Amino acid sequence: MRSAVYSGLFLATSLAPALALDPTGDWKVADGVADIRVQQCNGSMWGAVVWEQTPGGRDTHNPDVSKQNRPTLGMPILIDMKKKAGVDQWEGQVYNAKDGQYYSSTIKPIDPDHLEIQGCVLGFLCGGETWTRVAGPIPSSPANSMAKSSPKATAPSSKTAAPKNMAAAPRTTGSVNAGVKGQKPPNSAQSTDQVGDICLLPDIAGFTH
Repeated sequence: MRSAVYSGLFLATSLAPALALDPTGDWKVADGVADIRVQQCNGSMWGAVVWEQTPGGRDTHNPDVSKQNRPTLGMPILIDMKKKAGVDQWEGQVYNAKDGQYYSSTIKPIDPDHLEIQGCVLGFLCGGETWTRVAGPIPSSPANSMAKSSPKATAPSSKTAAPKNMAAAPRTTGSVNAGVKGQKPPNSAQSTDQVGDICLLPDIAGFTH
């Protein structure tokens, strides 16, 4: 009888589905030179630079001359990554700012605090590397549902126009300081989030909507 109970418990445990690992959040690359924020934007995973050890980088090797002066802070690195059926793995492209080229890439969470990357990123990653979680996970961007369901805003009348000195609305979720449940506290280098919701970045918003 006892053996049958143990066998039943073992079977129930083995049939229980494993919890899916979440790749969203902020991740520090292996050598610590940058943090990449991974976030779901309209059904795909995207990643962008949200912190640099050496500020002021520019995308100087981009073959598009109009983008050669764009800051690397806020620049998309992981591009339109789709989930692979049956596994916690996403496939898409990675942008390598060292040569301005795009390469096939995959991301796969190893455990809640480590993310495996395959591909070349910014010249500091070629082949494979494991990133370490800094903050997260984070929810899907509110901008996604707003873009689908909200009617286009009309210009306010002169009676309801906001005062000129009204403070600008804060960025939406996705920030290191957003206070998402389960999120680790930011370190001193990341105390000021300059990027916020990466789904609102022009290079990503223009692609996903």
